Amino acid sequence: MSKELIVVLLVAPLVGFLINGLFGKWLKGKEKLSGWIGALAVFVSLVCSIIAFTNLNGGAAPLDETLYEWITGESFAFNIGFRVDALTAIMLLVITGVGFLIHVYSIGYMHGDEGYTRYFAYLNLFVFAMLILVLGNNYLMMFIGWEGVGLCSYLLIGFWYEKKSATDAGKKAFIVNRIGDFGFLLGMFTLFAAFGTLDFTSIFNAAEADNFQKVFGASTLVIATLLLFVGAIGKSAQIPLYVWLPDAMEGPTPVSALIHAATMVTAGVYMIARSAVLYNIAHTGEIVAWIGVLTAFFAATIALTQNDIKRILAYSTVSQLGYMFVGVGVGAYASGIFHLVTHAFFKGLMFLTAGSVMHAMANELDMRKMGGLKSKMPITHWTFLVGALAIAGFPFMSGFWSKDEILHSAWGSSPLIYGIGLVTAFLTAFYMFRLIFVTFYGESRVEPEVASHLHESPSVMWVPLAILAIPSALIGLLLGVGGHDSWFHHFTKNVFPIAHHEASGNVVVFMVISSIVGLAGIAFAWTRYSKRVPSDEPTGALHSLLANKYYVDEIYNALLVQPVKNGSHFLLWKLVDNGIIDGIVNGVAAIVRFIGGLLRRFQTGVVQAYILSMVLGIVIFLAYYLFFA
Repeated sequence: MSKELIVVLLVAPLVGFLINGLFGKWLKGKEKLSGWIGALAVFVSLVCSIIAFTNLNGGAAPLDETLYEWITGESFAFNIGFRVDALTAIMLLVITGVGFLIHVYSIGYMHGDEGYTRYFAYLNLFVFAMLILVLGNNYLMMFIGWEGVGLCSYLLIGFWYEKKSATDAGKKAFIVNRIGDFGFLLGMFTLFAAFGTLDFTSIFNAAEADNFQKVFGASTLVIATLLLFVGAIGKSAQIPLYVWLPDAMEGPTPVSALIHAATMVTAGVYMIARSAVLYNIAHTGEIVAWIGVLTAFFAATIALTQNDIKRILAYSTVSQLGYMFVGVGVGAYASGIFHLVTHAFFKGLMFLTAGSVMHAMANELDMRKMGGLKSKMPITHWTFLVGALAIAGFPFMSGFWSKDEILHSAWGSSPLIYGIGLVTAFLTAFYMFRLIFVTFYGESRVEPEVASHLHESPSVMWVPLAILAIPSALIGLLLGVGGHDSWFHHFTKNVFPIAHHEASGNVVVFMVISSIVGLAGIAFAWTRYSKRVPSDEPTGALHSLLANKYYVDEIYNALLVQPVKNGSHFLLWKLVDNGIIDGIVNGVAAIVRFIGGLLRRFQTGVVQAYILSMVLGIVIFLAYYLFFA
């Protein structure tokens, strides 16, 4: 594997961004060309990713290459370098594979949009930033990619900036992520103070040898890993910083599929898996697992009562990210990453099928106004069903294998975490098939003017759906058969340390329990929604609580947003801005005006006055010379 291959892999999306970004004005009349340029750029990266993966799978040594020294100081140096091992190769395939299909889908979905060229420029820039994040061989490069995807997320969520709801959602995502990123920065500072470097290999080797400066005593690694985890909580939308992701659905639907299902939100999971050595030594994984499982359950309960199809998928994403954190938290790093891979395919698929429904329904999102779409949109229906079966843990579908591995591993760490995870699996199956039955089955509730235009999406949109449906159904069989002894685990065994908690119990028993729970959730959804829509449900206090998302946004607004806003209004505006800053500026102006006013009295423009002044000056000078000198 050559570093030139990795450079091409990384730079290709950047080239696409530059072409669409710099020459977009001239491409406006040729919008498909702009879309295919963006898609081709990611396709080049996909080909390079496949080559890198094939080389590693064939026994090639991982690549850890420094390109050049970037920042140099008296006692430190930061490099631009790559690390390509099994974990990186898997992430590259997910980013470029799912990313390419979403780019192709977007060519049809964004047709006619005024910001078409700008959209593909942003999308290419996002892929470039995500590739930096996973390719970097040190925490500083990871952080650059981390901030890059945060910026692109802001740009893409608020893409339709004419809508206030979109710009508000973009700002919310940006601010909440900055809170998490502050923790990530403090974690990096702690690591640098302890190790004198941010290079992965150097830090991990020194940590295993217990050869580092204990700046916080025995708690140094505990503090560092928990601070890094704060960054992961923000980026991967876990409690309490999950609130930005559901609102992010204001962006175009392909953006939700790429950024908020398949790639960016999994950055936190990747970071913890990459830092597995530190988390194992610090024994902070249990905190990660508990935050994950509570987030998974919490988000799943909210999804039960939502009627906006994209928001259901958004809360589902938050919940599934919680499962990934359970996996890496209990030390089953390969299982957590395996679920990241399967989730990327089936959740990316479901977001794109939701976009297909919106495309046919004149951008309608309320499933209570749908129904009976199965016959009108057969490809969309069947592909959505594949994704729903996968996330519900239907036997032998992709999500069945990865979720079962996580639950099996959780049992060895904490039976309580396993129990909460199992209940969440039931809720997941229930709310996903609630969505399926209400949207695609039963009688049509579509408005007549919309119903007259119902149609299947064009081939440029449904072909990516059909392709994504294949791995959503089969990738578990290809990679996960054998559980903790599967090909996937063998491929990644040299990346992750041995877990503290080995999976215990009969694997078949756990698989049977997971299957029963998933099927029970599907059956329960069928009994309740095959002939009834959510609007017919009796409502109560609990339903209202869930429908209003536990009033978390309102609580945050009352306890945090408004006090900060009001405090800023007084301190920053009235005191600092008006009082100090404006006071200094206005004060300087007043002094200059006063001095100028005095000088103006001597500049009358009358020649006689100037002559008189000169004579008086001479007299005073002579008097001083004669009598005082």
